[in-house]
Amino acid sequence: MTIFQTIGAASAKEKDHVMATLVAGLEIEFGRGAGEALAARFLEAEESDFLWDARVSERWLGAYQAQDEEDFELDRVAIMGRLDGRWFVAVSIIDGDGNPHGLMGRRGFGSEREAREAFAVTH
Repeated sequence: MTIFQTIGAASAKEKDHVMATLVAGLEIEFGRGAGEALAARFLEAEESDFLWDARVSERWLGAYQAQDEEDFELDRVAIMGRLDGRWFVAVSIIDGDGNPHGLMGRRGFGSEREAREAFAVTH
């Protein structure tokens, strides 16, 4: 049986489960002890996508003018969420279809309150 769940749809407790599942799957594929290191690399490589999917709040900040994509409209969006047991606030670059194209910055927080305070002043 296969169970599929997007990170954004999971509760905070289940998000930690998603990370544990990612690590376990990588250990099955690449051997014991490799899962955590590979999961960290995977998250780093796909950070923009994972953060976008894990967001619990978002706020449009304005248009983003990409230098190499002049006919492509992008927006800057502040996001706040929780991934792998840690709260974050980031500024994502998003296209008109809601697909992330990168990050302008990310900060981590130990509590939801700290993240909400930072999210409120992100511009």
